[in-house]
Amino acid sequence: MNSETARGKMGRRRFLGAAAAAAGMEALSPLLLGAGKHAPSPSVPGAKHTFGAQGENFLLDGMPFQILSGEMHYARIPREYWHDRLRKLKSMGLNTVSTYMFWNFHEPQPGSFNFSGRHNAAAFIRTAQEEGLWVILRPGPYSCAEWEFGGFPAWLLATPGMRVRSSDPRFLSAARRYMLHVGAELAPLQVTHGGPILMAQVENEYGSFGSDHAYMAAIRDMLLTAGFDLPLFTADGPTPRMLSGGTLPDVLSFINFGSDPARQFEAFARFRSNVPRMCAEFYPGWFDHWGEIHHHGNNQNLMEGVEWMLANGVSFNLYMFHGGTSFGYMNGANFAKDYQPDVTSYDYDAPLDEAGRPRQKYFDLQKLIRKRLPATVIPALPPALPMIQIPRFELPESARLADLLGEPVRSDLPRPMEFVGQSYGFILYRWFVDRPTKGRLTIGQMSDYALIYQGDNKLAELDRRFKQNAADVDLAPGQPLDILIENMGRINYGPRMVDDRKGITGGVTLNRKELRDWQIFPLPLNKFDGLQFSSKPKRGPRFYRGSFEIGNVGDTFLDMRGWGKGHVWVNGHHLGRFWKIGPQQTLFCPAPWLTNGVNHIIVLELETNGGRSIQGLKDPVYETLEID
Repeated sequence: MNSETARGKMGRRRFLGAAAAAAGMEALSPLLLGAGKHAPSPSVPGAKHTFGAQGENFLLDGMPFQILSGEMHYARIPREYWHDRLRKLKSMGLNTVSTYMFWNFHEPQPGSFNFSGRHNAAAFIRTAQEEGLWVILRPGPYSCAEWEFGGFPAWLLATPGMRVRSSDPRFLSAARRYMLHVGAELAPLQVTHGGPILMAQVENEYGSFGSDHAYMAAIRDMLLTAGFDLPLFTADGPTPRMLSGGTLPDVLSFINFGSDPARQFEAFARFRSNVPRMCAEFYPGWFDHWGEIHHHGNNQNLMEGVEWMLANGVSFNLYMFHGGTSFGYMNGANFAKDYQPDVTSYDYDAPLDEAGRPRQKYFDLQKLIRKRLPATVIPALPPALPMIQIPRFELPESARLADLLGEPVRSDLPRPMEFVGQSYGFILYRWFVDRPTKGRLTIGQMSDYALIYQGDNKLAELDRRFKQNAADVDLAPGQPLDILIENMGRINYGPRMVDDRKGITGGVTLNRKELRDWQIFPLPLNKFDGLQFSSKPKRGPRFYRGSFEIGNVGDTFLDMRGWGKGHVWVNGHHLGRFWKIGPQQTLFCPAPWLTNGVNHIIVLELETNGGRSIQGLKDPVYETLEID
């Protein structure tokens, strides 16, 4: 037998596991499955369990176990709220939490890892265990999740020609280093070692991207080498093409969909039968793009689908149970016909809203679980966290973005953000005008949003969403031409993600003549020490600074209506983006990032809309769209 066949047979024995051998039983009634009061609990650290599969059943300690899971991502939730969100998941009647790990969240620079504070994945998993929850781990290296670059670190794109999600040895080497660190952090928390982790996912929805089974096998082997000795699984869309392209014969196969599970699993049975059935992503809502409508889930599909899965012993994961927020620069983007950047909010119309408050669908699902699994012990809902309103306050001081320009990178031709060692934020390209010139300025490839200036004179703005890359300009000598470009989020899904570099990725021409000799200024906007604030009004892209005072901290939504486009930092925490085009018009500001007394705020404003004041609301505003 060849080595691949040997690995396959060992993998199959591993995921069936000792639990299946010990059980020796066929499928039991769904009412005996594991949400009930006699199901093993993970809440005792160090207590080892067995987990595997036999026929259509998962087996936990030899007994059939139905996984009732909800998805939440620790990277999208302040660490101070992990207990609250997990306790609310348990209080809805679920027994498991599923979470992605985002590679770029943990390895921001090659070889430099962060597993502390908000990045402490092991602490999140131990918190889930303390709350009596099992864990499904989705470590990547690709995640999707409407997260910047699908979780890949942007520095991968600094290597010319590197192709992510492929057997490119340079990519596999970087991914292996990351996965080994994941194993060092989390392998001790597997169910077989006294932790709560039941299963781990191999890659993610690869069948929607390709069919390189050698690549998928390489990712599976990374998990094995990293010390994961529990069942592994793949998750894909339910079509034959996706399933054939994204699965491996020696790991479990789950499917993702948003409605009609009976039909989906009838089709899945033609692909695999006599295996555990699980919907790895069942959608109660959806995500939003800038300039498009705010999405609401179909609650009838949600309730009917969950009821069918509960009644038929099918395991499921609600994606999302609680979406949270893509703080900072971490929103991703899609590309269907055009580029579609995601908003900062990842509310998802989930059972818990962006601030962690239960919606009506939360209580409807809880009632349904009580009805179908009456033996389930559901703890009381924890007390609501305080929400506060903040009276409107002014931001009286401003400073120019140009204050942050440091030493430029000099280049004959423009170079993308990644090639000058930058991952996120803005980048400015400067070309010196030596004679009066009037004509058509064309950027070969521009990602994603550009403002073109000469001095304080704004000449044009270009938006990748509309395939804009050219403008008519009238240039005078003596002042440079500046092209300021914002990275609005790398594509996180589909074939275009593999080379979604930011800034200018092609040449720049003026009247078809290529412009050379550029100065390039990286602007990651992670430090503001150089800003010169004053009460004197500024022109061009600028920062505003102000403060507000509160007597008691609480969660709030900063109302950015009246502003144009930009970013907000509160007490040094980067809340994310705002844009007058909507649908999102508020930014979630969690209480742990506020302080009793004076709080400081900085707003970057790219497109003035006249705003100079902000208020805090108890509820978000998602519905408003501004149509130019």
